[in-house]
Amino acid sequence: MSNKNRKRSKRRAIFCPVHGCYLHSVSQKYQLFADSAEQLQKRGVGRRNALMLVAAKTAISIRGEWLEAFWCDQCEQTKWYHVKKCLIKASPQEACTYEVSEAPPEYWQQASGVIDPQGNPSVGEFTRRHARILGDHGGKDFHLRN
Repeated sequence: MSNKNRKRSKRRAIFCPVHGCYLHSVSQKYQLFADSAEQLQKRGVGRRNALMLVAAKTAISIRGEWLEAFWCDQCEQTKWYHVKKCLIKASPQEACTYEVSEAPPEYWQQASGVIDPQGNPSVGEFTRRHARILGDHGGKDFHLRN
């Protein structure tokens, strides 16, 4: 059977940077945005163009980069990664590869709609612990006296 008639999308070739095994996506993609000229300059935009873009818009969508959570069979855990899509224009079908690295803390402020895995720093430990408790066991911190 010919591959050119196949309409179903192929599996993304995203591999663990530590073990080299296939990574299974366990979240949606969270798009990254730049809100300063320095962030754009790090991605190859010229200084003048970066300053004009930031002056014209409050946030610029960074094409081909996002945060996503993956499960690694070898690590046996879920980790958040910064994924960068790289197109290979030499091939006839414009194949793409992915650069995967652990998501640095500063990228959490650049993503839209994502919840920081360390939690909100303004929330106290008591509140965080009780938000995770299920059922009627939440009252163990409260001792009622008769």
